[in-house]
Amino acid sequence: MADPRSRRPRDPLKAAEALFAPKAPEPASGARRQTPPVGKESVSLRIDRDVLDVFQDEGPGWQERINLALRKAAGLSEEV
Repeated sequence: MADPRSRRPRDPLKAAEALFAPKAPEPASGARRQTPPVGKESVSLRIDRDVLDVFQDEGPGWQERINLALRKAAGLSEEV
């Protein structure tokens, strides 16, 4: 039985085949995703205190309300 810590492959033929197997082409550098990322992203955003107070005074969910206001201002649909 071979030592599992050994760096030598157990089957040299499989190791050689894997070495020369065709690989998927790598995307060109600078290529952009074709689909937009899913979910939300955490960012740091500086907002005037009085604007933040308006949203926070309405209670929990203020971050979602700010997000909806930004979507509306950007002309995006309000559905996420």
